[in-house]
Amino acid sequence: MSQSEIPLADIHVAIIMDGNGRWATARGRSRSAGHLAGARAARRLVEGARELGLGTLTLYAFSGDNWKRPPGEVGTLMRLFRRYLAAETARCVSTGIRLSIIGRRDRLSSQLRHAIDAAESATRDGDAMHLRVAVDYSARDAILAAASRAAQSDPTGLAAGGAQAREVFAAALGAVSHDLTPAPDVDLLIRTGGEQRLSDFLLWECAYAELWFTSRAWPDFTTADLLTALGDFARRNRRFGGLDAEEMVAASAIPVRVSSLAAG
Repeated sequence: MSQSEIPLADIHVAIIMDGNGRWATARGRSRSAGHLAGARAARRLVEGARELGLGTLTLYAFSGDNWKRPPGEVGTLMRLFRRYLAAETARCVSTGIRLSIIGRRDRLSSQLRHAIDAAESATRDGDAMHLRVAVDYSARDAILAAASRAAQSDPTGLAAGGAQAREVFAAALGAVSHDLTPAPDVDLLIRTGGEQRLSDFLLWECAYAELWFTSRAWPDFTTADLLTALGDFARRNRRFGGLDAEEMVAASAIPVRVSSLAAG
């Protein structure tokens, strides 16, 4: 099956929403104004993705390293996130979107933790799309914590190697990230804002993700841009370490003489 034949309902898109601050600075506005515009863009994009029929969407809202930013900016981001949850929970319920927040929670305020719990509980039966928002998230920290948890909870399964060990580890990774409704691995990773790096986002889940970068800042990113990225994704040939059918036929027709290679 080619990528173009895969139903959107089976595709997991993850987005690093970058460029809010630079978008605002270029317009002579505050970084906080950029984050507000970014929140509005997220609302539009989520609705557009649901209308397209996308199965899973993960948005990178706040990384573990973002705590290094000025306290005023961090405070603005946290207030925006609380407002987003309050405003969008009812919309998610009415449109069938299940909302999950992944990442650490011990560094979040009690008010924000309560809002997260309420939003996840209210939307748990949504089946139109799974929206995951990463807050205080670090893939490296999550992997370290998951390895420790798996070693304690199921050392035999972890030591078994192969698929069994991966399943044990993936379960532990979900637990430490509060990701208790597992999503499929990422198929397409999008980053806006012109940078071309993963920035500690879903490193385990992006093992075979296709990467798509755009210079467009996040506040200007639209459903049309998402469609462009999905169109490019559909034209790519994903082999997952193997060969496609045509390559297998071609490879079988060319004998490889290992002895002659070794002799040379």
